[in-house]
Amino acid sequence: MSCLTERSCLRPRTPAGQTVLTLACSCSDPPTRLTGNCSSTAQNTAASMVKGKAVFITGCDSGFGHATAKHLHKLGFTVFAGCLLKDEGGEGSKELEEMQSDRMKVVQLDVCSEEQVNRAVDYVNTHLDDSQRGLWAVLNNAGVSTFGEVEFTTMETYRQVSEVNLWGVIRVTKALLPLIRRAKGRVVNVASMYGRMGNALRSPYCVSKYGVEAFSDCLRYEMKAWGVKVSVIEPGNFIVATGILTRDIVATTAGKLWREAPPGVQEDYGHAHFDKHMALMRSYCSSGQKDVQPVLDDITDAVTSRRPFTRYNPMEPHWWIRMQVMTHLPAAIADRLYF
Repeated sequence: MSCLTERSCLRPRTPAGQTVLTLACSCSDPPTRLTGNCSSTAQNTAASMVKGKAVFITGCDSGFGHATAKHLHKLGFTVFAGCLLKDEGGEGSKELEEMQSDRMKVVQLDVCSEEQVNRAVDYVNTHLDDSQRGLWAVLNNAGVSTFGEVEFTTMETYRQVSEVNLWGVIRVTKALLPLIRRAKGRVVNVASMYGRMGNALRSPYCVSKYGVEAFSDCLRYEMKAWGVKVSVIEPGNFIVATGILTRDIVATTAGKLWREAPPGVQEDYGHAHFDKHMALMRSYCSSGQKDVQPVLDDITDAVTSRRPFTRYNPMEPHWWIRMQVMTHLPAAIADRLYF
């Protein structure tokens, strides 16, 4: 990949806690990265990049979405934060509402519901300072994860995961594209390293994230004529930072997988094989990066840079190397190394 298409974990980063805005990017002209120590002139330039702009973020109840909503609000954006549990008084949505800022607008949003997505778009149209200027960016972050070998995974599970992770992305993007085109803005989709490479036990998740990658590529080609930039964020392992996988979740999922497996599959695989793989999933519960700042930095760059990257890879170096091996070398070599 050229430097204009992919930003990897190996690229130098600003220390966590400092605000980062990237104002330009090309091979010969490195990005201007604005931090808390930048000059007043640079700060004024950054402010002009953000002033009057609004972003729409899905999945703001927790994790990356919640952290990004607060981060982009701090930078000066108006944030429409879509929360699945707003109407149920969810903690994440309440925390955002308690900021009591006219630039933090929390909306009820189930990305699987056509009705809720349309209501959210109506709300955005009504509450934009100037709807004729459009919406600067949409960040499709809402997602779910699960695990299980193919023969233990029901078709309903495959449908449920893709309904959120893939169809939800497409549904929200299509609904907001007229506003994004008006602003010549940004579409930023959170995929995963598992949108670029598969893994055992992860087929429902991988299928959905591969779909996000394909959708993003096709959309990027179409939106070029409109001046809209489309970027994909491909996080690595942030299990500890987000709490997306816990021992309780593993236990509940394991019970469901075994109960729903056909008797013949249970007999062929056996409990010893099954329990070994569930122990492997439990071991992942305490793994991964502890700080989401690398993801926030890359999302910020995708939203604010004049020339954002096509793909961002916030992940640990060993995952980045594995992804390069599995996507660039013959499959026989990658399979021998990792499986």
